[in-house]
Amino acid sequence: MAIPSNINADHAGRTGSVERVTKETRVRLRLNLDGTGCGQVETTIPFLDHMLMQLVSHGLFDLQVQAHGDTEIDDHHTNEDVGISLGQALGQALGDRRGIHRFGHFLAPLDEALVQVALDCSGRPHLEFDLQLRAERIGRYDTQLVREFFVAVVNNSGLTLHIRQLHGRNDHHVVEACFKAFARALRMATEVDPRRSGQVPSSKGVLEQAGGG
Repeated sequence: MAIPSNINADHAGRTGSVERVTKETRVRLRLNLDGTGCGQVETTIPFLDHMLMQLVSHGLFDLQVQAHGDTEIDDHHTNEDVGISLGQALGQALGDRRGIHRFGHFLAPLDEALVQVALDCSGRPHLEFDLQLRAERIGRYDTQLVREFFVAVVNNSGLTLHIRQLHGRNDHHVVEACFKAFARALRMATEVDPRRSGQVPSSKGVLEQAGGG
C-alpha cells in the first residue's frame, strides 16, 4: 500500500508521516503543512474522504492517506485510526511549535449552516464539541463518528480545539462547515509568524509536544 510520491514531491516543508497497523486497520498518512493543497485520500469511507479533502482545499495542506479497515463491521475503527494518524503526523510536523502563530479561529458558513472553530497548538489536548447533529447517518457515515474523529486528532496532536455550531439544519452542511472552519483555523495557527523570529510562541518558552509518534 504505497503512498504515491508524485504529489509535491519536490516541495520541502514541515512534514509528518505515520504508518499505523493494528488488527483492525492499516493506515498510511503523510502531511505537509507547507503544501499547496494537493491531496490523495482513500479511506474506503466516502464521506470521510470528502471531509479530509476540505482540509486539503481550505487548509492548503498536502495530504496523502490510504486506509483499509474492518468496515464490514462498521466505520468506527478506520475513522478513529485515520484521526489518530492525522494527529500524530500533525504533531511531527509542528515539532516544538517554534515560530508559528499558535492560535487560529474561523467562522465558516455553508448555506444555512454556520460553524465556529477556535484552536490552540498548545500541546495540551482538549476538545469542546458542540454540533447538534440530528440524523443518525450522512449517507452511510455514522454522525457520531465526527466527534470521534476530532477526539483522535486532538489527543494525538496536542490541540486545544473548540467547535461550536451557531446555525444549521442540514447535517451535511453542518459537518462540512465544521471541517472547512477547522482547515482554515489550523492553517492560521500553523503558519509561520514572520515577527516571531523562530521563537516558541509561549511566555514559558516551551510548549508540550503531544503526538509525533
